[in-house]
Amino acid sequence: MIHVLVWAVFGLAIFYYQPVISDFEIPYLFWIKQTVELSLLIIIFYFNSWVLVPGLLLKNRPVYYFIIIIGIVAAILFTNRWLDRAYAESQQRNWIKREELAGQQNRILPGGMLMRHRPPVFIPGGRSGLGITLTVTITTLVLGISTAITAIQKWQKDNQERKELEKEKVISELSFLKAQINPHFFFNTLNNIYVLTTEDPKVAGEAIHQLSKMMRYLLYDTQPGENMLSQEIAFVNNYISLMKLRLTDVVRITINTPANLQDMPLAPMILLPFVENAFKHGVSTTQQSYIDIIISQKNKQLDVMVNNSIIKDNSISLEANSGIGLINTRRRLGLLYPGKYKLDIGERKTATEYSVHLVLDLS
Repeated sequence: MIHVLVWAVFGLAIFYYQPVISDFEIPYLFWIKQTVELSLLIIIFYFNSWVLVPGLLLKNRPVYYFIIIIGIVAAILFTNRWLDRAYAESQQRNWIKREELAGQQNRILPGGMLMRHRPPVFIPGGRSGLGITLTVTITTLVLGISTAITAIQKWQKDNQERKELEKEKVISELSFLKAQINPHFFFNTLNNIYVLTTEDPKVAGEAIHQLSKMMRYLLYDTQPGENMLSQEIAFVNNYISLMKLRLTDVVRITINTPANLQDMPLAPMILLPFVENAFKHGVSTTQQSYIDIIISQKNKQLDVMVNNSIIKDNSISLEANSGIGLINTRRRLGLLYPGKYKLDIGERKTATEYSVHLVLDLS
């Protein structure tokens, strides 16, 4: 529709504002001439847009492109000069024919004055210098607009394809990271349950039942790509309950969550790796140890703090040995929430406590 409207306006300018050659105009010949000129402009516009620009200019062959463009401008100029000459000759023939039919070339006006009809001006070479300049300018302008529109459309299409490829890459990478985290969680939990089977088979059975509910959540409820914050907190609480089955009284575990939780979407399995890492490196069945988990919320900003004691046997290279969970979680945060999170991981100054602090903007 835009193309039709633009060419309609362009056609009006050509048909109604183009000067004629003589006073003895043949209307239908003028319309034919102007229609041919407008048709030529339309043809070169789309030929340049559909053939020359994608076939030559956008394929790094500018020399051939500009040679053809110069040839097109020259051909349009030659054609328009030929049309002007043919139109002028037809006008002149029309004037002679009318004079012959009238049987006279002069007529007497009232008062005895004589008036001689002036024949139309015949331009042997076609258009004047101004007409040539105007033809070249209009042709170049049409070709330039055609080239610009095609180049912009190509850039927009490439940009859209690039965004789609980047999106597909991110989705694939997220799926891969999530696929790694789930077996990692499952493997660590099975190790804990295996220990329980040798100590208390009844408790091990309860742990397996608890694990089955958690795995059902992982397999089915996390498929859409986003869960609610309340579901993730509930999953963390279930995990803590499962871990407590094999712990003794020497381990203190506290978790504080918002009293009035403002539920909002959150990527699944974002919080668990921090808690899982604390259980892996911060608890002991014989030594005094602790895990403190504080989840707070201010408007749409989520603040998660996980502090755990450093057990002597596990204190070597905690950051290097934090496992695939923290590494993947950091990568997932970068993909899902770029520029909207702050994550600090490391030992405190006392060297007896390991801390993870995540501030995440969920707006």
